[in-house]
Amino acid sequence: MPNADVRVALPDSGRQYHIARAAGELAEYILLPGDPDRIERIAARFDSVESIGRHREFASVTGTYRGLRVSAVSTGIGADNVEIVLAEILAITSHPAFVRVGSCGVLKEEIGIGELVVTTGAVRLEATTKYFVHEGYPAVADYATVAALLEAGARRGKRVHTGITATAPGFYGAQGRPIPQLPIRYPDLADEMRRQGVANFEMEGSAVLVLAGLAGCRAGVICTAYAQRSTGKFLEGEARERAESDCIEVGLEALKVLSEMDRQVREAGASSWRPGLWSPASAS
Repeated sequence: MPNADVRVALPDSGRQYHIARAAGELAEYILLPGDPDRIERIAARFDSVESIGRHREFASVTGTYRGLRVSAVSTGIGADNVEIVLAEILAITSHPAFVRVGSCGVLKEEIGIGELVVTTGAVRLEATTKYFVHEGYPAVADYATVAALLEAGARRGKRVHTGITATAPGFYGAQGRPIPQLPIRYPDLADEMRRQGVANFEMEGSAVLVLAGLAGCRAGVICTAYAQRSTGKFLEGEARERAESDCIEVGLEALKVLSEMDRQVREAGASSWRPGLWSPASAS
């Protein structure tokens, strides 16, 4: 069916222009990795795979995880790509819940590389969300999704930190990293963020939180610490692969926990989840 608004780029096929998915092909519980290569690693943890595909940097898979229908869609790097992916997912789903699974550089010395960080809110250093909301608008994680991520980390025996994330519009100068061939405006940005209690740097979180929240959807962010900015140490080799695996594992489990929380809300006839509804005995 042709678009009612000619400004929207949607092919007549009904498939979304960038992610190449149509209505019914994505679940309502969705992981958002950045790297498209993570899609196959996520799919390997599914009970079964319904469909898998890739268009440009946007890879996607739908299947079941522990009996729950879930999807994963890669966003690529940056808040601008997140805008594309979320807009197209929202066009073909009903009321999705999102968990971003990514990587980050940490600013707090007590967070070790290879450990996990759950975002409670984000500093909007990127510019994409300014096209949707006032510059003072907060990027806040959904509280129930944060709780689900923490519960998932505990179930999987992983060390998980919480804190404020800074979402930057780039990796080098935009995070205060020096570039010998180029001047940068904010060389002390990492120190400034550290003084303000920011836990980590990454490049997509605030866009996920703001755009999902505007759409009335739940969203959370969990990242593996690939780098410790205070020492310059980076995670490499098998240790990096294990850390990525931990993040995916906790992210998938969080979707399962969130589905359990949703069931408890329905059974209680409540309007939203609260800790008093949690019943470990009834959790599947």
